[in-house]
Amino acid sequence: MSDPKIRYTILLAVTFVVLGLNSLFPKNRCFAEFPRENAVVKAVRKVSPAVVNISSEYEVIQRSNPFFDFSLDPFFESFFKDFFEPNYQRRYKRNSLGSGVIIDGKRGYILTNEHVIARSAKIMVALRDEREFEAELVGAAPDFDLAVLQIDAKAPLPAIQMGNSDEIMIGETVIAIGNPFGFSNTVTTGVISALSRSIQAEDRIYRDFIQTDASINPGNSGGPLLNINGELIGINTAIYSKAQGIGFAIPINKAKRVMNDLIKYGEVHIPWLGLFVQDLDPKLARYFKVPQGQGVLISDATEHGPAQKAGLQPGDIVTAIGKRRVSSKETYHAIIRDFAAGDTIPLTVWRDGQSHTLQVQSRTFPEELAEDLGYKSLGVRVQELSAALRLRFGIAAREGVMISELRPGSYLDRIGARPGDVIRKINEIAVKSLHDFKKAVIKYRQKDSVVLLIQRGNQQYYVTVKLDA
Repeated sequence: MSDPKIRYTILLAVTFVVLGLNSLFPKNRCFAEFPRENAVVKAVRKVSPAVVNISSEYEVIQRSNPFFDFSLDPFFESFFKDFFEPNYQRRYKRNSLGSGVIIDGKRGYILTNEHVIARSAKIMVALRDEREFEAELVGAAPDFDLAVLQIDAKAPLPAIQMGNSDEIMIGETVIAIGNPFGFSNTVTTGVISALSRSIQAEDRIYRDFIQTDASINPGNSGGPLLNINGELIGINTAIYSKAQGIGFAIPINKAKRVMNDLIKYGEVHIPWLGLFVQDLDPKLARYFKVPQGQGVLISDATEHGPAQKAGLQPGDIVTAIGKRRVSSKETYHAIIRDFAAGDTIPLTVWRDGQSHTLQVQSRTFPEELAEDLGYKSLGVRVQELSAALRLRFGIAAREGVMISELRPGSYLDRIGARPGDVIRKINEIAVKSLHDFKKAVIKYRQKDSVVLLIQRGNQQYYVTVKLDA
């Protein structure tokens, strides 16, 4: 290497190599460039204008004593509570933030979670272009955690393209988008981890959720879950607090049914089949030789109702609805709720040692049957509260319905309710008339129990009543 000619030759060769590399790769780029605009980028770009921020304002009332806080020491509360009644109220406002997605740009409809707007007095919607609108609540369905809002933008808005959640595949890539703080989107990706998951939140159980490992933050609740093509396949709705990296979404096919009812009626209409069912205990399952020992026993069928017309009868055992197995009264009602009133619902029943599938044409519940249902489930018959009845029974209430008859042996009969008592409220529905009573009975007919507000004289009391039907 001491030869100058050899050193010069090597230096010249290195120079040619460097110059050649510089000609192949532009300045500051040492590697080949790969395309960055992948399917996720395209999907997000397409959908982002339809994702909105939702902020809602609600009032909180805190009752406390301005001079003494009993919560500090239970000992003092026990002795001095009667002297220091906590009659002081402090009112303040709180804001809730969430996301939503525009589902109809022409009419300004937005789909979101019910818990995002629950208790709200004022709901504001912010678009990606920084425009803000006060939204009107079209309808809310707490049992499904869905709500529909409407804004008047004076011009068509960008709307999302609906997908088909029945075609979801475990393992496929999904994208979760939210607008938790307004004017900016947050995007996370993952895969479908599982389908048909059930989760419990407070006093409700939500069924048939999509499970994904895409990170879903509280502010993203109500935003869209997309497939790789940018189609809406779910509404992001919850985080599993006991584990990291688990999110849930409501399948869009289920959400569409709820959404259509909310837009059309302002509430969800549960299909009516005219069936009363009860859980199948192991002894009955063995007696009827039911396959796998699962199903619900039909205890009664409404005369001329949809189920009776389809050929179902008391003593039949419903083992499946469509392709989904029925294991209990609870699952029976949960599956029925996934259909819309008017749908033809296939019921598989076990009868005389054989399995039969019958098609039942469902309907909305007829209001004319509500009074009989109230007698069967609540154990009462009621009538409008007239001035003559108030005078006769010494009723102080000016609104509500009066109990005119109690079914012997019913829960209300056993606890001492009597004719002349007034029902003022059923769950959250204020009962001011017979129509309100019928509406509440129909709405809560699939519940295990309801809470009644009953008035006798000037006294009001709440009672939880287990429904018999």
